[in-house]
Amino acid sequence: MRRGVERRLRFIEFRLYWEGGINRGDIIGFFGVSVPQASKDLSQYQELAPGNMAYDKSEKRYFAADTFQPRFLTPDPNQYLSQLRQIAEKDKTVEETWLSNFPNLDCLPIPHRRIDPEVLRKILSAVRNNEAIEIHYQSMNPNRPDPVWRSISPHALASDGFRWHVRAYCHIDHKFKDFLLSRCLDCRQSGKAKAGGKDDQMWQTFFIVKLTPNPKLSKSQQAIIASDYAMDDHVIDIPVRKSFLYYFKKRLRLDIADLIDRPEEIPVVVANREEFEQAMKQTLL
Repeated sequence: MRRGVERRLRFIEFRLYWEGGINRGDIIGFFGVSVPQASKDLSQYQELAPGNMAYDKSEKRYFAADTFQPRFLTPDPNQYLSQLRQIAEKDKTVEETWLSNFPNLDCLPIPHRRIDPEVLRKILSAVRNNEAIEIHYQSMNPNRPDPVWRSISPHALASDGFRWHVRAYCHIDHKFKDFLLSRCLDCRQSGKAKAGGKDDQMWQTFFIVKLTPNPKLSKSQQAIIASDYAMDDHVIDIPVRKSFLYYFKKRLRLDIADLIDRPEEIPVVVANREEFEQAMKQTLL
């Protein structure tokens, strides 16, 4: 089957599953195919997935049948909700997604940190060309209250879910560190890189964090948390780069789980706590 045909069949099934129906105009509008081609696609879908849709003459539309069973895609709620989020945050227009009929929606606004596009462009160039770069960086370190020029060898970009960092070897501290892109005020070239990604052990190495429901929750509450996270025997394994462990701990508020007597606010805790803390210490060396 040609890739274009398969993609349109997946589109038909997506609309049937998530929006309950589809017509020729939907296919024509999204893919720009002819009326005969759209009709052929619908007929082919009926042949390959019999019993999945029924035609309503009054509506001139195909609707998902009660016997509908996905054939061309595995329904993914996270993928669907991700498209909704992209629309709400204006990262994509509706026309760029497979959605057409969806509920009112909104997302909690998160203030974006300003990143200088020229700084980012130069950092990307340094990563591509295995070069060092000097950044005029404003640290929150009390020993460096003012911006200073510092030379780094960048090899990757990383997001903690809220902030973007450049992962780099610091020529001052002689170790790999994260530098917030929004705090890189300026940058300039500085020769060849002194170290690369293959040398960054904390970046290259993953640690398996074992999460389990907070034992302070009731048995019923622990059961729903286990279901929420698709845990197996009340445990889920999350592979995390060692360089990300600090952010992972902060993001899930694992660092204050023992301090707050409201387990509903911190529904999961680390099951392999001792190994986790040892791995955390390695990242601080």
